[in-house]
Amino acid sequence: MSDLPIHAVLPDLLAALREGNGAVLIAPPGAGKTTAVAPALLAEAWCTGQVIVLSPRRVAARAAAERMAEMLGEDAGETVGYVTRLDAKKTARTRVLVMTEAIFVATILGDPDLAGVSAVLFDEAHERHLDSDLGLALAIEAQGVLREDLRIVVMSATIDGSRFAALMHGAPVIESAGKAHPLTIRWLGARADVKVEAAMASAIQTAWREEAGDILAFLPGVAQIERTADLLADRLPGALILPLHGQVEPSAQRIAIKRDSGGRRRIVLATSIAETSLTLDGVSVVVDAGLSRRAEFDKAAGVTRLVTTPASQASAAQRAGRAARQGPGVAYRLWEEAGHAGRPAFDPPEVMTSDLAPLALTLAQWGAGEVAAMAWLDSPPAPALVTARGLLRTLGALDDDGRITPHGRAMARLSMEPALAHMLLFAAERGQAEEAARLALLLQERGLGGRGEDLERRLDRWRSERGSRSDGARKLAGRWADTAVKVLRQAQHERGCDVGPVPAGVLLAEAFPDRIARTRSASGEEWLSSGGRGYRLDPASPLATAKWLVIGDAQGEAKGARITAAVALDEADVVRHLSHRIEERHSLSWNAGEGRVEARLERRLGAIVLARVPDPKPDPDAVAALLMAQVREAGLSSLPLGDSARALIERAGYAGLEMLSEAALLASLEEWLAPLLIGRRDLGVGAGKLHEALLSRLDWNARAELDRVAPAEFRSPAGTNHAIDYAHEGGPCVELRVQALFGIDRHPCVGQPPRPLLLSLTSPGAKPIQTTADLPGFWRGSWKDVCKDMKGRYPRHRWPDEPWTEDPSLKTKNAFNRGKGEHRT
Repeated sequence: MSDLPIHAVLPDLLAALREGNGAVLIAPPGAGKTTAVAPALLAEAWCTGQVIVLSPRRVAARAAAERMAEMLGEDAGETVGYVTRLDAKKTARTRVLVMTEAIFVATILGDPDLAGVSAVLFDEAHERHLDSDLGLALAIEAQGVLREDLRIVVMSATIDGSRFAALMHGAPVIESAGKAHPLTIRWLGARADVKVEAAMASAIQTAWREEAGDILAFLPGVAQIERTADLLADRLPGALILPLHGQVEPSAQRIAIKRDSGGRRRIVLATSIAETSLTLDGVSVVVDAGLSRRAEFDKAAGVTRLVTTPASQASAAQRAGRAARQGPGVAYRLWEEAGHAGRPAFDPPEVMTSDLAPLALTLAQWGAGEVAAMAWLDSPPAPALVTARGLLRTLGALDDDGRITPHGRAMARLSMEPALAHMLLFAAERGQAEEAARLALLLQERGLGGRGEDLERRLDRWRSERGSRSDGARKLAGRWADTAVKVLRQAQHERGCDVGPVPAGVLLAEAFPDRIARTRSASGEEWLSSGGRGYRLDPASPLATAKWLVIGDAQGEAKGARITAAVALDEADVVRHLSHRIEERHSLSWNAGEGRVEARLERRLGAIVLARVPDPKPDPDAVAALLMAQVREAGLSSLPLGDSARALIERAGYAGLEMLSEAALLASLEEWLAPLLIGRRDLGVGAGKLHEALLSRLDWNARAELDRVAPAEFRSPAGTNHAIDYAHEGGPCVELRVQALFGIDRHPCVGQPPRPLLLSLTSPGAKPIQTTADLPGFWRGSWKDVCKDMKGRYPRHRWPDEPWTEDPSLKTKNAFNRGKGEHRT
């Protein structure tokens, strides 16, 4: 195999690792980096221990190890071995150990020195998995603090080598040219009205007819693979159709990767599992649906959901390259060439989209001080870390200062997400570690125990399932359970308790207390969770008849996410085993129809109301706060302000006294309104009390200023007092009988600077005569016509031609004259 392109640059790589402790290797697909670099290191003088090779996926890890072992004329588990979550082959003689990225993180956490390890190779680093980024950051820190002799090599076909080199303190970048097999791209276009399975089946038929060689087809998920396989079974009955994804048994995966021993032409239907690392022998045709399915953490729903998006340009290049690894190839793409440039250049790194609770727990266990100061290509987003740490505090993994607790260290020793690790330790206290471990595995391993939302049914089916994948999963669950029991024994003095077993739903509720849900529809389709979120369930599901569920997984948007895994729970078990999560809560609400606060006493499990009765003694402060909130929302008009209070507010507005503006009054309700609401559930405060409360907002100086600038009343020459309307659209206005103004020839004013007071003049019968802001002009103008009309209507009253010369009086002529006579007497 010395003709592999990678061999041309191996001398440069080996020289770089003799002189330094790191390198970045860029080599195109098919160059041989995955299988050639690690064995080449074993003969180096500095390489006295193991070489760890990190692979992004279990299938690729196992295939890479088996290929390297084959090149050495050995079986996997001798010089070259592998470790994945469900499978492992290694011995004391193993020098090259291929492992998945998550297992490496657990390895370095358990032994930061990496004793007995000479080099760590990060293969396919461009995929930017969370565990890959984290593992690299930890390895670089361990290298700088503990193991200066540790060699770190980052390898990929499509990475920005300079960024990785800078992260590794200026490590050299070595590039391999690779083989230049011709690759033809054929653009088939896309139709929105055709499902991806039908479009893929048609494209594969075309490629089968027009091309030679085996076909590798990329689809986003298992369901699409199975539906495409069904279509092809009818259309190409002679073809060997092989699925390749994480749920396929290892033996079947090996068959999909290698040429058919009988020489039959094969069609491999794969997820992105075949995008990198693997070389599928005999494949010269790729059919790409152009879709990627990736996990994305939904912060609102608190679940990691699978989203299907257009594949990035980098992914499309990796997929197409599968066709030209061993010779000329052709790639069919189910989208338009014109739209290719609009696809994202790369998939987003998982650190930007994933649930960071596992990362936060790992960093706390590592003792990371300033997280941002570690060797990240992209630092974990601070808000997501805050959310993750909050969850870990809820689980008891971190203390209030963010330091890892003994319980957190116990959780970290279990290779699973924190919530499930917490559940497993909780179960171990009750002698149910095995059950909880299997439950956790079902949530992480799709396909175990068949399909369906009911996790307990899947547990039952899994118990009788045969096959290496099922057996391996049972063994892994057993190891998890044993580890949990061992960890618990070691910490028994801190967390031990004497309790009995609980139903599976209670175990799951310990992991996801915010996903305890109660049905809210007769069909079992609509569910409300204790966390306040809505979920949907297929009405045909066997779980639809349950009243309570604990949701293990859901997919879709936060509002109405579809339940994909859950355990039913009896209400009696909720009351008995989840009583510590049930609380009494005093609930207040505003009844707009009755205009009052309604008080209820509720028993709640989070957002789920179990019982509700009237609350005879609500918190008076809380009632007052709700009443004031209603006033703030509806404005001062929601209060029964009398004429005096409204007039006071209007006067203050005219005088420019901000303390009685609506904005200021609404901002200070606690000071002037709250005392009036004590013992009340409505806003029916007396108008007089409201007026006094508002007036009390003004000190002596403010009241004096108010009286000076905006007096409440106008005193007429006749000695009568009249309220001034400061809300009038024409400005301050006063209404009074015209006779009260006899004897004056200057228009009355108000305010500072003085402004004419609008006079609304009426007859003795209170009928409007005229509104004027120019009294002298009125006297000498329209008064003559008014006077003539008034003499006819009110002959007993005085209607002089020159009223400004007359004495003011509201009396009739006779009464006025008698009064003058008495005065003369």
